[in-house]
Amino acid sequence: MSATVAADELVVRVVHPGDPPARPLLADLEREYDARYVVEVFGEPASVELNRYPEAEFTAPHGSFLLLLSGGEAVSGGAFMRFDERTAEFKRIWTRADLRGRGLAKRVLAALEHEAARLGYERIYLTTGPRQPEAVALYLGTGYTPQFDPARPADQIGVHPFTKELGPAHRRAAAAAQEARP
Repeated sequence: MSATVAADELVVRVVHPGDPPARPLLADLEREYDARYVVEVFGEPASVELNRYPEAEFTAPHGSFLLLLSGGEAVSGGAFMRFDERTAEFKRIWTRADLRGRGLAKRVLAALEHEAARLGYERIYLTTGPRQPEAVALYLGTGYTPQFDPARPADQIGVHPFTKELGPAHRRAAAAAQEARP
């Protein structure tokens, strides 16, 4: 696949985290986390974190795993699981390296928010690491509230937590989509 993706050819699909189309996302996420956070930073390889939760945590009725597909291939994606009764925790947010900076992660966030609202969540919680400034910029730019002092150096903060309230517009859109389903 070329590094060009037309917006009208992108498809959001909810999949099981163990399905073959999800494998490239998870494999590249593991490779990237290991490159950015060598074992010395968090004390364990990325595979430990990526396998910390059973796949069922990322499936309905409490979670979801979705991919943004172009020509049947995953170009971006993400997942969420239950954090508490009203809060979804977003995880596994990824965009293929050669397609970054094109708004794909914003589309994934919007789709995850929509799906979380559809499943009844009112709030989002997520974290990113100190060596992912582009993720911090994405979350700040899409209305997430940092639960840390952004003026502090990233390496002093460590894990960067964010929250976002899903407002009435999210819930209305989720309800309308639910009613439109056959």
